[in-house]
Amino acid sequence: MQDTGRKIIHVDCDCFYASVEIRENPDLRGRPVAVGGMPDQRGVIATCNYEARAFGIHSAMASAYARKLCPDLIILKPRFDLYKTVSRDIHRIFADYTDLIEPLSLDEAFLDVTDCDKCHGSGTLIAREIRARVKEATRITVSAGVAPNKFLAKIASDWNKPDGLCVVTPDQIDDFVRQLPVRKLHGVGKATATRLKRMGVETCEDLRQFSLVDMTQHFGSFGARLYELARGIDQRPVEVSWRRKSLSVENTYDHDLPDIEAVQQQVPDVLDELRVRYEKIRQEYAVSKRFVKIKFNDFTQTTLEELCALSEKELYSPDYFIKLATRAWERREKPVRLLGVGFRLHDLKPPEAQAQLELFES
Repeated sequence: MQDTGRKIIHVDCDCFYASVEIRENPDLRGRPVAVGGMPDQRGVIATCNYEARAFGIHSAMASAYARKLCPDLIILKPRFDLYKTVSRDIHRIFADYTDLIEPLSLDEAFLDVTDCDKCHGSGTLIAREIRARVKEATRITVSAGVAPNKFLAKIASDWNKPDGLCVVTPDQIDDFVRQLPVRKLHGVGKATATRLKRMGVETCEDLRQFSLVDMTQHFGSFGARLYELARGIDQRPVEVSWRRKSLSVENTYDHDLPDIEAVQQQVPDVLDELRVRYEKIRQEYAVSKRFVKIKFNDFTQTTLEELCALSEKELYSPDYFIKLATRAWERREKPVRLLGVGFRLHDLKPPEAQAQLELFES
């Protein structure tokens, strides 16, 4: 098993948006609370507290369905300016321990505290102190995982939620990883999990029965990644800078778009918003692919993308995106609840010129 000598902490706020709302209104405490879109506007749940989760509610669930599961569910519209303010306060605490901070979202981040001399240099004590300080400063609880690499730290942070701490020391890696279901591995979705199950693989211990050659034959380069993760190996550094890989605009409709003609009529409006957003960053990024995303009324979805080989003036061609949307729709030929268009991007700046991540960009 890998022992890199690193001390990585993954910090994850518990039900962040909902926790902030409950902090602002203590009368909500103990009641099922969710933050997201309204049921009558085809909204979806962004997050919810544990009282709501007891009813089976989870993020990305349609708000209307969540209300059916829990008629007393309180759904609040998100207040991102407030959440960003709280996130800034939390990240200021992180910065007291290390400059190596990789934010994943407003409510979670990796910290590399390998060279931190506070708390006697103990990753466990640093995580414990950070949790206490965040709770005192913001009245928000956070869970943390401490491990020699990012993969293990992220899994550990979810181990004792909410308001928990889990530490995986180098000598514990083998036993900790061996028991993990393969669906916990980074990059393993439903399709890959199904393929692995057909191979008789449900845990990392099962996965270890296959050689590196076997895994590469079955899954290509991702097979090599799975081979390493099943052994607790993850050499990724904590990245202190971040650049976009894609840009997209999505619209969820109050009423399903019944047919392809209705979908085609909506493409120009969504495309106009994409144009506005891309023009703000076009000096930093070039478009490598264009794509269309469609979510049907049964909540299945599909994405169709193609390499962009057109000139700049044709970048926003409505005819092109309409053809792409038509081909995507033909995969299911059902009413559509969500339509999205977007670009895959590549960076125009050399690595040394990249600015540090703007943590709180909308």
